[in-house]
Amino acid sequence: MMRLAVFTKNLTNPAYGAARLGAERAARALGGAEVLHFVPQTPDDPDQQIALIDDALALDQRPDAFVLSPVHATKVDPAIRRIAAAGIPMIGFVNPIDAAPMAGYVSSDDAALARAIATYLFDHLGGQGRVLVVTGPEQSYTSLERLRGFRAASENYPGIRWADQIAGDYARDVARERTTRWLAAHETPDACLVANDIMAIGVLDALAGAGQRAAVVGVNAIPQAIEAIGAGRMLATADFNAMQMAYLATECAVRHLRGEAIPPRIELPVQIVDRHNHRHWDLPYEQRPVITLDELRRQQT
Repeated sequence: MMRLAVFTKNLTNPAYGAARLGAERAARALGGAEVLHFVPQTPDDPDQQIALIDDALALDQRPDAFVLSPVHATKVDPAIRRIAAAGIPMIGFVNPIDAAPMAGYVSSDDAALARAIATYLFDHLGGQGRVLVVTGPEQSYTSLERLRGFRAASENYPGIRWADQIAGDYARDVARERTTRWLAAHETPDACLVANDIMAIGVLDALAGAGQRAAVVGVNAIPQAIEAIGAGRMLATADFNAMQMAYLATECAVRHLRGEAIPPRIELPVQIVDRHNHRHWDLPYEQRPVITLDELRRQQT
């Protein structure tokens, strides 16, 4: 039986719980693959992920392939090079990996996602308003790319002013606490542009606690955000589909091990979710549809 080591960034972001589920769904669908999950106990901790990679390499029965989302753009590189030196193929997902050759890579364009959701928000505001920007960890690849997309969208809207920029660290409680402090010291913004959904939920918590309202958008399309959109508390989100990415990355790993050709890179399209189409996403992750590699190829021909 094939053994696949799947590395995700944390246990706190629902998107990565969905990614782990996506890997398991692909393994079941393809048959004959065992998924081993490796997750840092401290969210997004490079040292812990490095130790987990070394643990996987030290197993008596080494994994046949690694399906990997590194927690940092460069700090995990020495361990990634050790995987390559062991001759074990790797499929990257979410974050690009430059430290060693990948057999394949699956992701979305973070900057494009961010630009699309920011444009949606700015259009909703009629091109005028004060916007509080809530980012992820300062060194996170996805957060940096989303911030770049937010800024690119802002260039087309001279009437949009950034009220401030705070870091929510991709955590609900951090986003809630920092937004609460910010709201206590500043005038309520017209909107909050948030780099992921679990932080957006924290921002909604903070607004509700302060008795204030603002248009809030995020990224990920997690179930909590879909529920908030349906209830009218959150305006929209962009679907950064980590479950689909991990599904395809795991499928690519299995097919590569079988000697089949796989795409060197797969990029998922941008999809905005709002009150008009949110019911398509209003399902538990286990019931959300996934696209297989064959179906993706048919869509692209």
